[in-house]
Amino acid sequence: MQTLADSLFQEAKTVEASNGSACYFPLNNGRYEVKPGFIPFGFCLGNGEVDKQVFQIDDNFTHYRQVKLLARAERLSKYYQTCHYSDTVTGGLPSGIAHLIIDRLTQEHPQYFHSERLPSGKLVFYSQLTGETLYLDANWQLQQIETQGEQVIPPYASTLDALAAQVQEDIAVICRWADGSNWLSAVHLCYPNHWSAEEKIGKDFVTVHLPVAGIDKINRRASAIINTMIVREPMVRFSWGLSTDTRLNHHPEPPPNVPIHQWQGRMFNRENPRLFLRIERQVIWGLPEYDAALFTIRTYFRDCCEVKKDISLRHKLSSSIQSMTQESLFYKGLLENRDSILAWLEEV
Repeated sequence: MQTLADSLFQEAKTVEASNGSACYFPLNNGRYEVKPGFIPFGFCLGNGEVDKQVFQIDDNFTHYRQVKLLARAERLSKYYQTCHYSDTVTGGLPSGIAHLIIDRLTQEHPQYFHSERLPSGKLVFYSQLTGETLYLDANWQLQQIETQGEQVIPPYASTLDALAAQVQEDIAVICRWADGSNWLSAVHLCYPNHWSAEEKIGKDFVTVHLPVAGIDKINRRASAIINTMIVREPMVRFSWGLSTDTRLNHHPEPPPNVPIHQWQGRMFNRENPRLFLRIERQVIWGLPEYDAALFTIRTYFRDCCEVKKDISLRHKLSSSIQSMTQESLFYKGLLENRDSILAWLEEV
């Protein structure tokens, strides 16, 4: 019988093995850099209309959905946290976030999602992908769920929890107080890349990013960056790393009875090479009326066996790794494997 831990080890398809998956390669300058790297949302990056979508859906949806359900079943609070995310503190932010997510989904994917405002002021939101109907009250609070399949366990804790389970992105909300200080107000993180929702919730931008090697210059500009995220037009940015598997869930705390070395996905074996670019497409959508911003994270994997077949891409990947400092190599889990990875990349 397959256990929960076994299920959590299931791997996602790579971009190369998928149909209709967006394809990104954020290493074009051949250097590893820690910078905001903001790009105007909707700018064409080679994927046509898909680049104009906050929420990107492809034929891997079922797997991404299953990973979220398994993470929630393991322990919801490990993956979903809020802090001062309520009407009394943020002036209706939860309804504003819900409105934005539903609005984007129904605009971007009308074949999968639709919503209806009832005369009572309540809202009904339907997802064809999951067969779930969400009933929200006039304040966009979750009231009831109807499903054509099995009931989700544990039951959805909130509107944000329910909406996050309808998409292939992780979701975070960044807020700012009247005095200019900021905090991570909500995070639904079922595809963590070696960081924890429980550890980061409620902390400010600087504290959240302290472990990142080379972050000092960015952290000195934290207030300006937060302001840009909240008041400017929506933006996209990318981050990347390397993994020896395509497992979406790399929470720093493995499931019960799973050794940490089996869970990390960072042990490169040159004799049996498996190496993948783990790429995050991050969309930042400001809500200045709430002094907040929605932050989405969509994870993709590219097979480095395929990447290395392209001379130009192989060179950019190699030079990016070579440009990393010792601190960055340690942070990315590449310190022990750097030389063997570089040697393997040069093999044709």
